[in-house]
Amino acid sequence: MTEKKTPLPFEVSRAALELGEHVRIARKRRRLLQAELARKAGVGEKTIRRLENGDAGVSIGNVLSVLWALGLLPSARALADPDRDEHGKTLDLVRLPKRIRHAIPDNDF
Repeated sequence: MTEKKTPLPFEVSRAALELGEHVRIARKRRRLLQAELARKAGVGEKTIRRLENGDAGVSIGNVLSVLWALGLLPSARALADPDRDEHGKTLDLVRLPKRIRHAIPDNDF
């Protein structure tokens, strides 16, 4: 029995295509062939083609290796950074208690 794949949300597919295009542009700016980038990143040429074509099935490890080989890993480290998560910060603020009561210290005299 074959398991049905759930299609990716449109926004995810679009982001994969945009990432692939960004990687392609970065590679070309560095005057690298796909084979050279693959060798430098320690991945196969097919992986580079899949990534540049927006294949969302490329593993995160391979994506990060390619970004490292292009000198773009620092920008990838900013992904999902909790300090930049404005939505999460807003949710935290909503959950804060309205009042804070101070505990009365025990006097053990």
